[in-house]
Amino acid sequence: MRRRELNYIRKRVLEGDLLFGIGATLGSSLTVEMIAQAGYDWVWIDCEHGVGDHSELIAQMQAVSIGQAAAVVRIAWNEAPRFKRVLDLGAAGIMVPYVNTAAEAEQAVRAMRYPPMGVRGVAKFTRACGFGEQFGEYFVRANDNLLTVVQIETAEAVHNAEAIAAVDGVDVLFIGPLDLSVNMGIAEAYEHPDFVAAMGKVVSACRHHGKAAGILAPSAKMLDKCVEGGFTFLVVGSDGAILAKALHDTANTCAQLRSVWSARER
Repeated sequence: MRRRELNYIRKRVLEGDLLFGIGATLGSSLTVEMIAQAGYDWVWIDCEHGVGDHSELIAQMQAVSIGQAAAVVRIAWNEAPRFKRVLDLGAAGIMVPYVNTAAEAEQAVRAMRYPPMGVRGVAKFTRACGFGEQFGEYFVRANDNLLTVVQIETAEAVHNAEAIAAVDGVDVLFIGPLDLSVNMGIAEAYEHPDFVAAMGKVVSACRHHGKAAGILAPSAKMLDKCVEGGFTFLVVGSDGAILAKALHDTANTCAQLRSVWSARER
């Protein structure tokens, strides 16, 4: 059978490369294929707030393989069974929501790794290892090559950022700006001094422990500030948001044309 290489991204992340991804929230393999072929470094397939479930994820993972982007899947919760099902499909990494403590980060790392370093169940005939053809190589490389991203979404997590970043096997501390701002009592106030300070604390912890800082850029105008502030693993939009904006922009253009046309007809 034709050899299919997984697009691992962990080495680039830990080397500090500036990497941009687009979120896939619509559960559509077609939009994932578009993202994967558009030149982005990674696709953030959202199985927490996105509409797709495991059945849709299968097609989305197949679609990623058509392009050059790496597939990082956000699971719904920090539970071991969720990790293994996604990893067995061939994900290059997993994003874990709502990680507040070092102990929760350690739990995520164990779920990412095969024994003796972790508790990931071993299956031979999965998509990740070419349905058995590449099992030996995948089994040897997986623990070192799979990317573990933990989300920082509460004031507690920010307070524990140093301890979380110190956990061996955690690669990225990724700020969820909406959840974090809401939990801090300053919803969507992304330029509030307290929120800016929280971002700085996460970046500092990552630098101290050789990890990458990630964030979903709250807006296009904040993207430069995020990069300048030390974030290197970024989500810069989503299929749903981009499509919604394009539809509204086109509708507004049509409405303006209709207004001009109606005035002329009078």
